[in-house]
Amino acid sequence: MTDADPPLTPDDLAHRLTEVFDLVGPLYRRVQRKVEQAAPIEELSVGVRAVLDLLRENGPMTVPQMGRAQALSRQFVQRMVNDAAAGQLVEITPNPAHQRSSLIRLTDRGRAAITAVIAREHALLREVDGDLTDADVTACVRVLTRMLELFDNVDVN
Repeated sequence: MTDADPPLTPDDLAHRLTEVFDLVGPLYRRVQRKVEQAAPIEELSVGVRAVLDLLRENGPMTVPQMGRAQALSRQFVQRMVNDAAAGQLVEITPNPAHQRSSLIRLTDRGRAAITAVIAREHALLREVDGDLTDADVTACVRVLTRMLELFDNVDVN
């Protein structure tokens, strides 16, 4: 936004943000399908990929922490952790801070798998056409972050 661009009225903003929602849903579903088509190399579903990426970014986490971070139900995250553990991509270890909520951590195999997936995704994203600038991407992230904050209180369990 420049000084010449006044903020939108709430009604106009709602209409424009609807345009964003109309793009985000199909984009998410297409990316999900693309990840699952490419992931057989590492045998990762989109859900397992999300778990591995969270652990790569944050280090060991509990299932409830991962659920909150991704706005996913604890039960779904637990299924994804179980799938990842069955593939020896994560290990479940005791949590010194909480006896009933184990820590989940990446194994070397899991780190290699998520590193390979992310490298393929980055190669694909380098193919985005256009003259997008850092300011464009910053604005997009800012808008999506604001929209996500609006739904922070939605219960996912």
